[in-house]
Amino acid sequence: MATQEEAQEKKSNPKRRILLITLGAAAVIAAVIYIILSMGHEKTDDAQLDGNIVPVRASVAGYVTEVHFHDNQRVKKGDTLAIIRTDDYAAMVAQAEAGLASAKANLEAARSGLTMADQNANASSLSSMAAQESVTTAETRLWKAQQDMARTDAMAKDNAATPQQVDAMKAEVDVAKAQLEMAKKQTSAAQAQAGGSRSHAKAEEAQIALAQAMVSQREAELKLAQIRLGNTVITAPFDAIISKKSVEPGQYVTVSAPVCAAVDLHDIWVTANFKETQLEDLKAGQPVKVDVDAYPGLDLTGHVASLSGATGARFSLLPPDNSTGNFVKVTQRLSVRINLEAPQDSTVLLAPGLSVTVDVNTKG
Repeated sequence: MATQEEAQEKKSNPKRRILLITLGAAAVIAAVIYIILSMGHEKTDDAQLDGNIVPVRASVAGYVTEVHFHDNQRVKKGDTLAIIRTDDYAAMVAQAEAGLASAKANLEAARSGLTMADQNANASSLSSMAAQESVTTAETRLWKAQQDMARTDAMAKDNAATPQQVDAMKAEVDVAKAQLEMAKKQTSAAQAQAGGSRSHAKAEEAQIALAQAMVSQREAELKLAQIRLGNTVITAPFDAIISKKSVEPGQYVTVSAPVCAAVDLHDIWVTANFKETQLEDLKAGQPVKVDVDAYPGLDLTGHVASLSGATGARFSLLPPDNSTGNFVKVTQRLSVRINLEAPQDSTVLLAPGLSVTVDVNTKG
């Protein structure tokens, strides 16, 4: 004979069966809805916000005299972050300025020398021309004296000229010959002097070219010294949050020593790593929904900007070589850049490295 508990259990079995059937139907319906909704979408939580993080380094060496920022401070482009002692670099600028002034003075002296050399060359050329004219004159005088001598000799044969006249004409010829010889020597000397003056002028031109090159060198040295002096003031490269402060007043820094890191918060994107089995329908321009783990209520949207040219394994320090040892197939992932489109709330800190979940509408 059945007990009261057994009778009660038999009575409740239909209700339990109805409940189980209802739950099963609900699970099937939910699964169908999930499958339908998942069609045309690729989703991954292997994603994070990304951005430009630029290390700020010292461009010159020296002791830090002032530091004008603290960790995680927001700064504007050009804001002074730190100052390195300027004494040495200011002295270098003064030295370069003095060197430039000296080089310019040498250039002016060389130009003055060239002007004087040109004047001397012109004067020597005129003297050479004048000497050549004197040779022509002496030649004409000798020719006339020789003609007069010939006529006087003919007259003497006819007793029409006295011996004194003959002697006088001979003396006239001798004087003309001597004058011609002197004129030729003067001409040679004038030509030699003119050639020397022209050579000196060319030498002065070369000296000017050398002086101009020295001025250019000194100008470059001055510009370099001014750049180094300007680099004693370390400034923010762009609007950013400054983190990883690694400098204090009195500290000696070397060239390229890290001072801090500047994080650009005005250009944030998402780097999502999709499995290779999810890449078939992914294309640039597709809409993306982005959920930030740190801000569950924040709705961000974007679009696929580009797909990486190689998997993450290929970019690792030691890429795997499947031709060695035993091969084990591992599903690879490819980085996809997603540019954000939704307006960003200035009160929300979207910092590079924050975890996000992305949902790409591959049918969009």
